[in-house]
Amino acid sequence: MKIDLTETTASAINKALVQGRRAIGTPAIGMVLTLVIVTDEENAYDALKAANDASREHPSRTLVVIKRVSRTPRNRAKARLDAEVRVGTDAGTGETVLLRLYGEAIDHAQSVVLPLLLPDAPVVVWWAVNAPLNPAKDPLGALAQRRVTDAYAAEQPIAELTGRADTYTPGDTDLSWTRITPWRSMLAAALDQSPCKVTSAVVEGEEFNPSCELLGMWLAGRLDVPVTRTVSPGPGLTEVRLETTAGTIVLGRPDASLATLAMPGQPDRAVALKRRETAELLAEELRRLDPDDIYAAALKYGVDRLQLPGAGTPAADGQPAAQAGTRPPSRRRRRRPPRRQPPSEHTPGRRPPRQGADGEGRRGPADHQDRRCPVGPRLRLRRADRRAQRQRAARGPGRGARPGRDRLVPAGSVVGGRKVPARRQPGAQLHPGPRGAAGQRPAGPGPGAPDGALGRPVRS
Repeated sequence: MKIDLTETTASAINKALVQGRRAIGTPAIGMVLTLVIVTDEENAYDALKAANDASREHPSRTLVVIKRVSRTPRNRAKARLDAEVRVGTDAGTGETVLLRLYGEAIDHAQSVVLPLLLPDAPVVVWWAVNAPLNPAKDPLGALAQRRVTDAYAAEQPIAELTGRADTYTPGDTDLSWTRITPWRSMLAAALDQSPCKVTSAVVEGEEFNPSCELLGMWLAGRLDVPVTRTVSPGPGLTEVRLETTAGTIVLGRPDASLATLAMPGQPDRAVALKRRETAELLAEELRRLDPDDIYAAALKYGVDRLQLPGAGTPAADGQPAAQAGTRPPSRRRRRRPPRRQPPSEHTPGRRPPRQGADGEGRRGPADHQDRRCPVGPRLRLRRADRRAQRQRAARGPGRGARPGRDRLVPAGSVVGGRKVPARRQPGAQLHPGPRGAAGQRPAGPGPGAPDGALGRPVRS
């Protein structure tokens, strides 16, 4: 059952909750806690779905606080509250109220939430996105006994852990810590079976995953050994290696579902280590509402104390291990700039022309290269054709022809789809027949050559 309320108040929402319980036939309240979710409109659906799934294990009243940004100054100055009440099957096993705050009501969300809390029941606040730097000092966080954040959803997850360590208050926790609970259980069970001493450890996972840093800090703080943080393609946490006096203990999960535990002197065994959904993580955090001292000790160990791969010192300049040196340096060579000759006094910006035997300047191939003129293949062919024509004109018509390459074609013949034009030679007259009107015979290549019109030499 759904009840929509526009521009409403907290008392009207309470009346709608009572009306909804009576309509579905459950007037009694059977919830054990109040879960307050702070999110935006984009992530409200996913957060509410996870809360509904977790309510099957922990029946609760879920209050979803959605802060809407107004577009105009007039709307930002006007406070407004819209609500949507869900009971029955639409709200899991509890009650759900979606609170959309506008204008000045965004800065006073605690005044809207306080009248809707269950009496004599614990309060848990979960920031799905955009968690405050100090959750305990937040107006909504001050109402709760347990404050849940998620560093994985932050823009800079590793820096978020450093801020959480500086502002930690008993009752704070993070879903990144909850994600590594199965890993901590398996590693603790493996060390119980192998009576040996751990000398070092390596935690491998994707780069911007705060769960890997938390697991490394937990191992370093509990075992008092150096821990190296390495980067892998993922997904998530992929492998943990413990170097012991009896051998190497490896717990690897390359496919995010099935892991392999390898211990010295024992056969490898498959372990179910699937990545859990947000609903399972939230349900685990709601099982205990007391402060998590183990999380506090691991968080305060410090991300900066984790070692870099291939180095024996912690991260320099206070940078996290995942950001300071996990990526190998690039081996690409830098391109050298082209060498430029100094400008000469003869021509500013150009090389002076080469001097010939007579002392006068002349151009050569190097001078053409200095001009940086791009010469295409067609332009080079045209230049070669003109050069060959000048050489044949210097030799004279029909003289010096190369057998098999140059031949004389009569005028008017079609070669390569083009008609060969007639060319008038100096001091010669074109005649239509073998003899001209003056009885003169033009110079030709000799016996067997065409008389009268001389052809144009072409390349075969």
